[in-house]
Amino acid sequence: MQERCLWYDTSPEPALQLAPLEGHHTSEVVVIGSGITGLSTALHLAEAGVDVTLIEAGDIPSGGSGRNVGFVNAGLWIPPEDIVKRLGEADGERVNTLLGGAPAEVFSLIERFGINCDATRTGTLHLAHNGKGEQELARRVEQFQRRGAPVELLEDDVCYQHVGTKRIKKALLDRRAGTINPTAYTRGLAKAAHGLGVKMHTQTPATGVIRQGDDWQVMTPKGSIKAPRVVLATNAYTDDDWNQVRQHFFAGHYFQVASPPLPDELAGDILPGKQGAWDTRKVLSSIRRDAHGRLLLGSLGKGEGKPLSYIRCWAERVQQYYFPQLGKIDWQYTWTGCIAFTPDNTLRLFEPAPGIVAVTGYNGRGVTTGTVVGKGFAKYLTSGDDTLLPMPIRAHSPIKAKPLWTAGYESGFTLYHTGQCLRLLA
Repeated sequence: MQERCLWYDTSPEPALQLAPLEGHHTSEVVVIGSGITGLSTALHLAEAGVDVTLIEAGDIPSGGSGRNVGFVNAGLWIPPEDIVKRLGEADGERVNTLLGGAPAEVFSLIERFGINCDATRTGTLHLAHNGKGEQELARRVEQFQRRGAPVELLEDDVCYQHVGTKRIKKALLDRRAGTINPTAYTRGLAKAAHGLGVKMHTQTPATGVIRQGDDWQVMTPKGSIKAPRVVLATNAYTDDDWNQVRQHFFAGHYFQVASPPLPDELAGDILPGKQGAWDTRKVLSSIRRDAHGRLLLGSLGKGEGKPLSYIRCWAERVQQYYFPQLGKIDWQYTWTGCIAFTPDNTLRLFEPAPGIVAVTGYNGRGVTTGTVVGKGFAKYLTSGDDTLLPMPIRAHSPIKAKPLWTAGYESGFTLYHTGQCLRLLA
């Protein structure tokens, strides 16, 4: 089993060959971070005729944008009514509306720019793993349908035909959603932005942002860029003390494993519609197939640093529980990505200083939320209109005791997975 991200090896979109920034430059907007948010921002700004420079500390992609599960999901993880309770009626329904339409935004960009990312648009499946989970799905279906969303509750034989396991009796099918190869999607956004004239530089970390009169000067190891507006799109991979984004999330992780390609005669009844799926466990398990027929399993927590035997044991336990017909699988890949969590499970949009906008806290919904936020940032930076953002830009207090949040989450995830490996939990 290789400790390597499958999506890098199977992306139909090649990586762009870009040079580090050298010398001193000017631009109308500097975007720091070339994940989905940064690339969507740069692309939409370039379409509006804005001169944009984008810098990335590593390659494209190097963070969570290329390492996630590849679900193109609608909304946040929490159901619509919970969002309204946390944010209020106006802001909550704004989130529900804009992020409910987020998959359509992703698929529109894929079609418009011809991004080859193995996209499927057959929906996603939320799987009830027990009776309590079935009640939760019924609650979500009622809330989604009341807002006109094309969702339905699949039961018994119909559920089995969609999922391929007798363990699941009910599942929520959300027809707005789908799946992608996330590395390919991110590389495709980069190619589109570059084609529209965005100046892009990899291996160029921002080392600081300094006020220079009415402008900001973004410092890098071998140069700088001066611009009146800056976008901080570093999200869960923010490490630098100068970057205020790091105060507004606590880090979590998500690990995945992938099998070899499985022939249809062995695994053809598993997710035959190519939907991505995840269950209602407190520490969820995700399930999907890729374009080559591999089975991918994932869960919350850090796989890096754990023995491969531990990861393999967990994967075998989940696979045997849901899909015993596959027998023993020789898992080929495992990798981990970082997630920006917030205590209330909602994102944060803020302005650390005049002319600088920032976002964090996607809580595991980065593909769709990042795409929409990028489009909204472009509108806001060109017109001052924030109505295309999922929620208004506002001030937020820094998260307190971040290391405790991170440690608590990771400890809980590890204990849960250990219980699964020891068969103390189903």
